[in-house]
Amino acid sequence: MVRPSMRKSDQMRPVSMETGINKWAEGSCLIKVGGTQVLCTATVELNQPLWKRLQNKTGGWVTAEYSMLPRANGTRKGREAMIKDHRSAEISRLIGRAFRSVVDMEKLGRHTITIDCDVIQGDGGTRCASITGGYVALVLAIRWLMARGRIKENPIQDYVAAISAGLWDGELVLDLDYEEDCVAELDSNFVISGSGKFIEVQATGEQHPFDKEQLSALMDMASAGCKKLIDLQKQVLE
Repeated sequence: MVRPSMRKSDQMRPVSMETGINKWAEGSCLIKVGGTQVLCTATVELNQPLWKRLQNKTGGWVTAEYSMLPRANGTRKGREAMIKDHRSAEISRLIGRAFRSVVDMEKLGRHTITIDCDVIQGDGGTRCASITGGYVALVLAIRWLMARGRIKENPIQDYVAAISAGLWDGELVLDLDYEEDCVAELDSNFVISGSGKFIEVQATGEQHPFDKEQLSALMDMASAGCKKLIDLQKQVLE
């Protein structure tokens, strides 16, 4: 069986990350995963979010916002619809959770970092690309804070990346593009740390239930894929 992209079952799409893409943001990264392109920008606010201040909480906060530009896909999506998009809200929460899992909020101090992930072009795996590229923007924002003496210790405890995997045409495959994703029998997304631990697993049997063996095999594929993504993050951040 040959995938539409002519890739092997465990072969990822070409990935690139370019930093410094936005001169105003405290950290920025343009990530390209095959045909998917996401602009990730990090904004630093020199105070806590309002809810933490009202509750007299210590430490900082990391959050994220995800959206797709009107012509990120084949059909234009109006900007009003983007505001009411529940899918984007769910993905925003996923991205925020992924980053907070590897950041020590006490070491971050009374700062808020918001990672905006704007999909310029979507071709499958946009949430995973957002996490992988957004992490790079987050690291750069932390470096910005440290360079200005706002924090003394690096609050980032580990790397984090994400990748999709699924069951397509009866075969387990890694890093689904849109053509595969829209007809996949099993669709899953894995968020994994640099130490190889799983941060979040999202798996759905789109057409029929799946078993433990299939999920275990997908986890192994995703682990190998995220290791490659994290190696690339390390190169970009050198």
